[in-house]
Amino acid sequence: MPSTPGTDKPSAVRIPLSVYILGLSVFALGTSEFMLSGILQPLARDLGVSIPKAGLLVSAFAVGMVVGAPVLAAATLRLPRRTTLVGLLAVFMLGQVAGALAPTYEVLFVSRVLSALACAGFWAVGAAVAVSLVPGNARARAMAIMVGGLSVANIAGVPAGSFLGQQAGWRSAFWAVAALAAVGLVGVLMLVPRTAVPTGDDAPNLRRELRIYRDKQVWLALVTIALNAGAVFALFSYLAPLLTDVAGLPESWVPSVLALFGVGGLLGTVIGGRIADAHLFGTMYGGIAASTAVLALLALLAEYRFAAVALALMLGVTAFTTAPALNARMFNAADAAPTLAGATTTASFNIGNTVGPWLGGLAISAGWGYAAVAWVGAAMAAAGVATTAVSSRVHARSRVVAASSTAQHKEYAEA
Repeated sequence: MPSTPGTDKPSAVRIPLSVYILGLSVFALGTSEFMLSGILQPLARDLGVSIPKAGLLVSAFAVGMVVGAPVLAAATLRLPRRTTLVGLLAVFMLGQVAGALAPTYEVLFVSRVLSALACAGFWAVGAAVAVSLVPGNARARAMAIMVGGLSVANIAGVPAGSFLGQQAGWRSAFWAVAALAAVGLVGVLMLVPRTAVPTGDDAPNLRRELRIYRDKQVWLALVTIALNAGAVFALFSYLAPLLTDVAGLPESWVPSVLALFGVGGLLGTVIGGRIADAHLFGTMYGGIAASTAVLALLALLAEYRFAAVALALMLGVTAFTTAPALNARMFNAADAAPTLAGATTTASFNIGNTVGPWLGGLAISAGWGYAAVAWVGAAMAAAGVATTAVSSRVHARSRVVAASSTAQHKEYAEA
C-alpha cells in the first residue's frame, strides 16, 4: 500500500501492478499514434495523396486527442473509472479496424479522429487513475510508466508497424494495433482495481474542477507542454522522408532508426522518472534546452547519415526525459482537479502534436525541404524554454507569497 505523501523518498515507493497495466495499454495507443511516420510513404502512394497531405493524418489524430480529452473526461466524470477505461479501449479497437478497411483517404481520416477521441479519453482517465494509486511524491514515476508505454511503442510497435507496412501493406499495421488493443482491454479488466464513484462531498464536481483554468500556472504548463510536443512532432512526423530523401538512407532502414528513437525515448523516460520528482523545473529546463540543440544540429547535419541517425536517437532521449516532469507539473498545478488535469495534459500534448506537423508541412510545401522541419522544431523548443522560465518564476513567487501569508497568520494567532 502506498505510504503517506512526504514520508518516503520517491525511490522507496512501490508502484502498483495496475499502473504497469495502464502503461501496457498505452503501448497500443502509442503504436497507433506514432506508426504513421513509418508507413507514410506507402500509405500516400496507395491512397494517391502527397506526403504533406498524408502527414495531416497525424494532425487528425492529434485534433481528436485535443477535443476528446476534456470532453470525455467531463462526460465520464461520474462513471466508474475501470468501466470507462474498458469502454474507451473497445471503441479504440473498433477504430483501428475501420482504419484497416478504409477505402479512401477521407474515410481513413475520419477513423483516425474517432480512434483519437477514445485514445484521449483513456489517457485522461488513465492518468488520473495512475496518480491516484501512488503518493504525491511519486507522481512523476507513475506518469513515467505510462509515458514508458509510448517509449516502448516507439522501440517495438512503430518499427514493427513500419516493417509490416513495407512487407504486407500499410493496412496490416492497423490490424496489428487492433489486436494489441484487445490485449490491453483484457489486462485492464483483470488487473486494474474496480473503484466506486465517490459520493457526498467527495463526489466529482465539474464546476469545481473547471476552476483550475483560473490559475495562470495551469496555462503556463499547458503552453510549455504544447511547445515541447510540437517541437518533437514537427520533425518526427516527417522523419522517414528526411532520412531517405535528405540523409540518403534506404527506405528499409527507416524501421531501425525509428526503433533507435524509441530506445532513446525509453532511456529518457527512465532518467526523467528518476529525477523529475526531486528536480522538476531543472528536468524541464535541461530536457527542452537539449531538444532545442539537437533539433538545430539535425537541421544543419541532416544530409550526413551517421549524424541524422545519432541525432534521432538523442532527440528521443531529450524529449522523453522531459515528459514525466511536464506531466507531474500539470498535476501539481491542478492538484484539486485530477481528472481535468489529466485531460488538460493530454490535450496540450496533442495541441503540439497538431501544430508541429502542420507547421512542418507548411515548411515542406513552401519548398524549403525536409530538413526545414528540424528548424521549425528547434524554434518551438526554444519557445518552450522561455515559458518554462516564466513558469518557474511564477511558481517561486507564489511560494514566497504562501510562506508570507502563513507567517502572518501565525503572528496573528500568537498575538
